[in-house]
Amino acid sequence: MKPIVSIIMGSTSDLPVMEKAANFLEDMEIPFEMNALSAHRTPAEVEQFAAEAKGRGLKVIIAGAGMAAALPGVIAANTTVPVIGVPIKGMLDGLDAMLSIIQMPPGIPVATVGVNGAQNAAILAAEMLALSDAELDKRLTAHKEGLKKKIVKANAELAELKTWKFKTN
Repeated sequence: MKPIVSIIMGSTSDLPVMEKAANFLEDMEIPFEMNALSAHRTPAEVEQFAAEAKGRGLKVIIAGAGMAAALPGVIAANTTVPVIGVPIKGMLDGLDAMLSIIQMPPGIPVATVGVNGAQNAAILAAEMLALSDAELDKRLTAHKEGLKKKIVKANAELAELKTWKFKTN
């Protein structure tokens, strides 16, 4: 089995955030790889990874970064494979990382999800892949239907709560 999505993080300290992407890809049966590469500590390796990504069959790259948050942009600068950036909460509640990732120069796009939004990055990657994979599209549709059912159930449970005297529904 060859990976079609790559999850890259600046260090393994980012794993608690990035494993949410891995879990979703696993649930959707999407082959993926996961590596730690640092734009600042292993810049040559990051550039080599990005340059070889398309030739290795990767279709989407999810790159998580905190603090200086250069990783998604450096990867995007060296490949034509779509890159989804995940700002990781660190200093300034992740705002610094988010701004670093979304402020890319013209010609070097990085799709960006919310702070610590690795699961949403995986969902976006799956949606990209589902454009040419009908079976994956069915799994994604079922996932979204499951989200809807959770909210409908939660709303029904809220209606049953009789804790408050002035609650009218």
